Order: sequence, then C-alpha cells, then structure tokens
Amino acid sequence: MAITRYFIFQLVVGLTVLCAFFVWLFGPWWEMPLLVLVPLTVLGIYDLLQRHHAILRNYPIIGHVRFLLEAVRPEIRQYFIENEADELPFSLGQRALVYRRAKAVDDSEPFGSILDFESSGYSWIAHSMKPAKIDDSDFRLTIGGPDCRQPYDASILNISGTSFGSLSANAIMAFNRGARLGNFAHNTGEGSISPHHRLYGGDLIWQIATGYFGCRDAEGRFDPDKFRTRAADPQVKMIELKLSQGAKPGHGGVLPKAKITPEIAETRDVPMGVDCISPRAHSAFSTPLELVQFIARLRELSGGKPVGLKLAIGYRHEFMALAKAMLDSGVTPDFIVVDGGEGGTGAAPSEMANHVGMPLADGLHFVHNVLVGAGLRSRIKLAGSGKIVSAYDLARVIALGADYGMAARGFMFAVGCIQSRTCHTNNCPTGVATQDKVRQRAVDVIGKSERVRNFHSRTLYAFGELLGAAGLTDPWQIRPRHFQRRDPDGEYQSGPLPGPSLRPNALLGNDIHPFYREHWLRAQPHAFAPLEREEA
Repeated sequence: MAITRYFIFQLVVGLTVLCAFFVWLFGPWWEMPLLVLVPLTVLGIYDLLQRHHAILRNYPIIGHVRFLLEAVRPEIRQYFIENEADELPFSLGQRALVYRRAKAVDDSEPFGSILDFESSGYSWIAHSMKPAKIDDSDFRLTIGGPDCRQPYDASILNISGTSFGSLSANAIMAFNRGARLGNFAHNTGEGSISPHHRLYGGDLIWQIATGYFGCRDAEGRFDPDKFRTRAADPQVKMIELKLSQGAKPGHGGVLPKAKITPEIAETRDVPMGVDCISPRAHSAFSTPLELVQFIARLRELSGGKPVGLKLAIGYRHEFMALAKAMLDSGVTPDFIVVDGGEGGTGAAPSEMANHVGMPLADGLHFVHNVLVGAGLRSRIKLAGSGKIVSAYDLARVIALGADYGMAARGFMFAVGCIQSRTCHTNNCPTGVATQDKVRQRAVDVIGKSERVRNFHSRTLYAFGELLGAAGLTDPWQIRPRHFQRRDPDGEYQSGPLPGPSLRPNALLGNDIHPFYREHWLRAQPHAFAPLEREEA
C-alpha cells in the first residue's frame, strides 16, 4: 500500500509542519529540529520528482538506505572472496556488471579478477597468442528457412519473452524503445501484443502459447482470423510458438487476478476478476505431425514470416519424435529456442522451478545434435535461453550449438529490477513487475530504454573482445574446444560436453550412437508417446 512506502516521507513532512507551528507558538527553540527536518523534506520531494532511480521514486528518503549499502559493496565482495566462494552471488556479481553496462560506465575490475582461480569447477575461455581485431561487434544473422518468404535480419542477442501483465507498461515500453534504438528484437511473451509493445516501433517476436492470447476465440481456442490480422503488422518480425518454459515446463503461465487490469484483459481477450491461467498443453495439435502442420499454417497465415518453437527439453524421445515428423512432412520451423531449467519467471511453484526441466547446456547440446544427426540443422536456426547475462554466457551457448541468444534477466536489471522476488504480489518496489500505476511510474521509459540499448551494445562489445582474445573473428567459429574447465577432482578438460556429438545424418543410418539410439528408435512422428521397447 502507498502508505507503507511513503510513511517515512509523510512522517517527516508532518513533523516539519508541526515544528514550524511550534516555532510560531512557543518560540525559536523549536527551530533546532527544523535543521534536520527541512532538508529531509526537500530530499523527499526531490526523490518523488527525479526519474533516475526507481527505488527513490517509490520509497522517498528511506530508499537511500539501499544506496548506503551499495557503498560498502567492495567490502561485501571481499567477504565472499575470503570465504572461498566459487563466484560472487548473482545479485552482487553479474547484476552489478549489468548495471555498469546499462549505465554506460567503465566495467573494468581493479586489481584483476574477483573470482577464486584456485577453486574447483572454475571455467574459462582460452586466449590466443595471436589475438584478432574485431572492428564491428554488431553481429547479426538471417533467420528464415526454405519455406520462409520474409526472413529476418536478427541480432545475436535479443530480449526474451516479457509479457505485459507480468511486467508493467513502463517496463515494456522501455524494453521496446531500447530494442528499436539498438536494432534488436523484443519478444512479447505469451501475453500478446499490447499497445505498449507498439508505441516505439521496436522489432517484435510475437510469442503464442497455450492460451493463444491475442488470437483466441471465446472458448480459448486458436482463432486464425485474429492471428492473420495481428501477424500482418510490419512490426511483427517473427512468430514464436511456445511449447514450454524452462522455469515451469509442463505447467502453463499464471497471471494473478490482482494484476489483471481492463487493458490487460483487452490485450489478452480474457475476463476480469479471475486468474489468467494458460493451459498446460496446446489445443491446436496433439501429435508431432500435427505440430509441424500447425507451424506451416502459422507461416502461411502470417504471410511467410519466420515461425519457430520455444521449448524446454524433457523426454528425449519427444523431441526426436518432432524431428521425425519434420523428416516425414518436409516441414521445419525456421528457428527453435531451447529454454533451460534455470530460466527465470515471475511466478512458478518452487518444486517446478528447481527440479523439472533439463538445464540449458544439456538441452541445447542435445537439440543441436539431433538436428545435425537428422540432417535438419542447416534449415533451422537455434537459440539458447536461460540465465544468459554476460558476454561469456552468450559465448558458451554458441559453443554448444546455438546461433544466437535470448535473454530477459539482464534486460530486466537494466530497467531497474533488483530481484526483490515480489513479482507475483503486484508490489514490485522498482515498478518493473507490477500493474500499480503509482509504482510503475518509477520506471522512466526514456532513461531506462537508453540503459537497455547500452546493456545490449556493451555486452556485444565485450563478446567481440572475447572473440578477439581467442583469435576468432566470427561468433560461429566458437567451439567447445575453446573453453577449459577444472573439475572438482582437479582434472582439466577441454570443452566438456553434456553428451556425445553426432555427425550429419548419423541418426538416419543403422549405426546410431548408444546415447541416442534407444530414444530415436522409440520416437514416432504420429504420437509423443514412445513406442514400446519390443516394437522398437
């Protein structure tokens, strides 16, 4: 409630007025408290009016406590180093890196690395004695397979799914304006295309999930006419069909009714006053072959724009069944986004977030190799999504087989998220994940969009520096062998992989690698359920 956030400011203002009255009533002795109260009142008014710090706008006066704590960050960092932490906590390490890049300030580290090089499990990218010079770090690729008539020239780093409803209007506008400034794409999330996604004209990836928000009929089923109308918008560059999300695979999305406004209800085509829950599964298809046929239908309805999938990997035979459906039908998605189990979300059951879904490295490497082994990899661009925050993170997913990366967490930090973990309550302290009109005004769209652009450009610049240090000039030259790791037992590995690699078309012959053989033989294009062992 507003009274909680403004209590200290209201108290200071009240005491100031009271002391001023006492000065008039009892004499100058009451001027002494005013020496403190008047500056605090001025400070509180300034906090409410300024646009630079979301915390201070929502928490005048008392919000400065946070910045006092930040002032001792070096001592906090040293504490973790002295206590043999393998790496700094995410909130102090990578989040601080994002803030520096978003604010366009120097992210150099005085006195070298803050990590413990002697710890087990440390990993690094190897450097060359003949480093390369990278002149332009705006790395781009074309997304669109043989059936795509409107391919998209994409950045190798884009904003992952960020739904209006889960996030505030101001946060969405800051993301989209930043994407336009930086010439990269903004995924709408499953909450459909809101007016805030459209206002600044940034490139959009329209995500469609099990609720078919924005293209559904009264019963919640897919509506082709609504889809055709919205997909025709030139701002929509690609269509992403979400099968599952790494942070809550097999669960469906949830938007609490407390966060649903009339504007959200209109954008999603859902009623007011009830939780907005996405079903666990799609109603438009139920088999792998039906899924690829639905992809072809979406591509045709959109006028030939790139259509792809987003999914977390669960049963291996299910993705292999999808690959077999592609082979049987000749229909392939233009791109596939593999989401890791470590991916983020605004709300998910803790057991679901912690123990369901394959980690990104395992899932990405598996999908890449299945597509290679099935002879499909050249037709499909592959992306990784899940805790990609730094240039090093991006380099690792490309080494594992991705063509590009999708990230939400880093961009959320750029617009002010402090990981308060109150996304589901509608009480986000920085105005990023709330529909409270007063709270979200703390997100200054113009200023924060500049930070979104800065974070993107500086991360790609750092990525270019990593490439150059490794003696490479092209992002897709990165291979697992360029990475080194010291295992907990002290052994060194070059490019450790979560599974064996396949050669092109290796799944189409009789000599299938044992790691893949059982799953491949049990996969069938006509059903996600596996064949029984004796049938295989």
